[in-house]
Amino acid sequence: MVSVLSAQTKQTQRHREPCGACADCEVRKMAICAALQDDALDALESIMTSRKLETGEMLVEEGAPKLKVFSLTAGLLRLFTLLPDGRRQISGFLYPGDYLGLADDGTYSQTAEAVVPSTLCSFAVSEMDDLMDAHPALKDRLYVMTREALRQSRDNQLVLGRLAPVEKLASFLLVLSAQAERIGQPANPVHLAMNRTDIADYLGLTIETVSRCFTKMRTQGLIQLPDANTVSILSHRSLAAVAGAEFKS
Repeated sequence: MVSVLSAQTKQTQRHREPCGACADCEVRKMAICAALQDDALDALESIMTSRKLETGEMLVEEGAPKLKVFSLTAGLLRLFTLLPDGRRQISGFLYPGDYLGLADDGTYSQTAEAVVPSTLCSFAVSEMDDLMDAHPALKDRLYVMTREALRQSRDNQLVLGRLAPVEKLASFLLVLSAQAERIGQPANPVHLAMNRTDIADYLGLTIETVSRCFTKMRTQGLIQLPDANTVSILSHRSLAAVAGAEFKS
């Protein structure tokens, strides 16, 4: 009986009516669905469910079985691991258009939580695998996104490899500026959706050190701080020099 019900459930899932959301999605050209032409979007929508998260709500937990993969359409997620001593190490952030599940095998390698209210498209792993078999362009798109994720991981390592705390923070601000531009938002001022604790746990610093670094960069005329969540970069060239990064005009 269980197997019959399971088969019926799968059959129902595979024949869900397309919701039409993809056509109006603001991040479609950056997300996995960029691989599909308009006439193939129905196949993707038929296996998709929408998921909304409130601030601080967990999406997946480290070590849990990987049953679903996700595409972030709005908001921001933090990815982190809890260290043996109870400290939290944030390894990165996911932005609209990013795909969660690229680096995971049978289990989730990190916990993912919403930094702000977020919306995602959710896909059962088995159904996504079947869809990729039917539409090879999806596999090609995932390959491209995997390469991009590896590049971002390299950039993250460069940020964390900076010796001085102010170098780390300067690098982080430049990364956020570039990321905002990538998703069609203003590169300056930089909006900080994450709080100082998130920044500290990502950079491997204390909150107090992060605050001192912001103050130091403001005093040096590199940035302005209109409010706690906004950083105006006064000179990208000077900030890049502090970060030890190549300036790109």
